[in-house]
Amino acid sequence: MADTSETRTPAQIEADIKARRAKLAETLDEIGVRVHPKTIVGDAKAKVVANVDHTLGKAYVQVNRVVTDVRAQFVDEDGAPRLERVVPVALVVVGVVGLLALSGRRRKA
Repeated sequence: MADTSETRTPAQIEADIKARRAKLAETLDEIGVRVHPKTIVGDAKAKVVANVDHTLGKAYVQVNRVVTDVRAQFVDEDGAPRLERVVPVALVVVGVVGLLALSGRRRKA
């Protein structure tokens, strides 16, 4: 770019100045874009979206893990239901639903 010898012509000096001005103009334009309010807001929104996506991904993995663990409790390796565990849970669910239905009728009367 710049010649370091002492015998530079005015044309070389002018070319160096033009190149430096162009580079400075480009840098100033870039700074102007970076500090523009819309750019700052857009960057902030992108960071929030990335954090939300990351949090949702972690939640999905955790829920998937829990579902797999629960499924393992009620299904054996072959995919057949474990009746010794399914039947008591089903009876408890039916009992709770029945109690809720009865308590709802008593409040209306």
